[in-house]
Amino acid sequence: MEDFDLIVAQQPQWVQIWLNILMFGAFVLPITLVIWRQTRLTALITVVGSLLGAVGVILIFSQMGYVRLMGLGHAVAWTPLAYYLWRQQGRADIPTPPKWIIRVVLLTLVVSLVFDYVDVIRYLLGDRAAVPVPV
Repeated sequence: MEDFDLIVAQQPQWVQIWLNILMFGAFVLPITLVIWRQTRLTALITVVGSLLGAVGVILIFSQMGYVRLMGLGHAVAWTPLAYYLWRQQGRADIPTPPKWIIRVVLLTLVVSLVFDYVDVIRYLLGDRAAVPVPV
């Protein structure tokens, strides 16, 4: 993990800012959903799904290095999670504040998935070299 942290620290500033937003949106914000009885299960499913996505990325990194295929970890876990959150934000029994929290979490995951799908597609199309890290 130390290598991963070092690589992230060498990324452009916008990538580092995005990773902080992603951490907040995918890991911290969903925990607030435990406040409402109607969204406690949603909170649990979202945190577990986020952790599975992170584990997937870490496993790919540990086996292959900093390659574009790392996005597959998120894509596998977060695509069904995004669909689930889409369904949850439309439920009539959920109060307005947690609906907006779910929407922010969903937006965060979808933006990340766009990056991830682009990277995975690039990898599948032959861009298999390690992602360049600025020095």
